[in-house]
Amino acid sequence: MEKLTGLLKGLVFTDVVDILIVSYILYRVINYIRSTRAWQLAKGVLMLIAGYFLTEVFSLYTANWLLRGVLNVGALALVVVFQPELRRALEYLGRGKFTGVGFSVERERVSAVVDILVRSVEYMSARRIGAIMVIENETALQDVAETGTLLDAKLTEPLLENIFFKGSPLHDGAAIIREDRVLSAGCVLPLTENPNLSKDLGTRHRAGIGISEVSDSLVIVVSEETGIISIAQDGKLSRFLDLKSVEKALLELYLKKYPQNESPVTKVLNTFRKEDDESELDDK
Repeated sequence: MEKLTGLLKGLVFTDVVDILIVSYILYRVINYIRSTRAWQLAKGVLMLIAGYFLTEVFSLYTANWLLRGVLNVGALALVVVFQPELRRALEYLGRGKFTGVGFSVERERVSAVVDILVRSVEYMSARRIGAIMVIENETALQDVAETGTLLDAKLTEPLLENIFFKGSPLHDGAAIIREDRVLSAGCVLPLTENPNLSKDLGTRHRAGIGISEVSDSLVIVVSEETGIISIAQDGKLSRFLDLKSVEKALLELYLKKYPQNESPVTKVLNTFRKEDDESELDDK
């Protein structure tokens, strides 16, 4: 307490200003990183740093030497790994838009959002309109969204149907959906490099799998040739899905962010689970 008191007494006005400036910069940097896929890499780096200090405290010399070497080399590697994010951050700073994103959708709105997505998928599947919709989860996809046309528009059926209409200039790319808004359209997604996939899968399906491999998003793909509905998640593709399966997957994704109280949406999800259990018992 004496040391703390002495430290506080030694503070002058310029010290306070200095601390506030550094705190603000760190806050903006962390907020920006959280809006990109680099957040996952940043968490890994922080774990390495924490491990280094723990090995220092507990005198784990071999582990400490190893982590110190990794961090020394990693400092150079980070410049290469984070190069796109660093460049984009400087561009944002120059435009005065170095801000983070904060978003949430009320639990009562979840059911309406899911209904819009399901009806849009039904419409496009029936008319064989090719589509790929990326539903953002915890991993923010701001960097992917910027490869297309930024919209930040309210999610509606007419909007989605017009984006993927064959005559639309945005129909070949992906739509990024953040909560209850269409963040961007016409986006370019990374293609999967999985060599074990069927050769029948086209670019849309490979792009859907690719983005699901590097993020925790849920990707809905509608085939232009057949109208078949598919979902890509965690690097895996589920094909030949019906609307009930799509609705269930979307509800599970959105409801992960909210307490599982017995709301109308939760009741619907529980009904799906009950029907699945009964179906399994009938099969047995």
